[in-house]
Amino acid sequence: MNMKLSTLALAGVLAAFSLAVSAESLEERIQPVGKTCMAGDECAAAVQVADAGGSASRSGEEIYQKCSACHATGAAGAPKFGDKDAWVPRIAKGDETLYTHAINGFNGMPAKGLCFDCSDDEIKAAVDYMTSNSQ
Repeated sequence: MNMKLSTLALAGVLAAFSLAVSAESLEERIQPVGKTCMAGDECAAAVQVADAGGSASRSGEEIYQKCSACHATGAAGAPKFGDKDAWVPRIAKGDETLYTHAINGFNGMPAKGLCFDCSDDEIKAAVDYMTSNSQ
């Protein structure tokens, strides 16, 4: 019987210790990992949003730098910048088709080439830059 009581007493002590440790670390574990920054707040001054409508704020050449990881190497089947043989059949489909593929994704290319801060107009400018240098 003594052994059973000792085991139960030890289990009780461990359970109490476990609860105490959990309660102490609870405050630390539920701390927020970030904060919301609303327009007009001081923290919002550093946030930049891509132009969603008007003209491209960055040139096609600037945006192409983001595209070059694939379009300079041919990764995932991307047509290489300046490779006329790869671009001619694509260019023949027309600008609107190329824009749609670049903006929405096509085959191995993800939407906007994963350029999350690029506007549609900036993507179009990058397409124009690549096609004009690949004819």
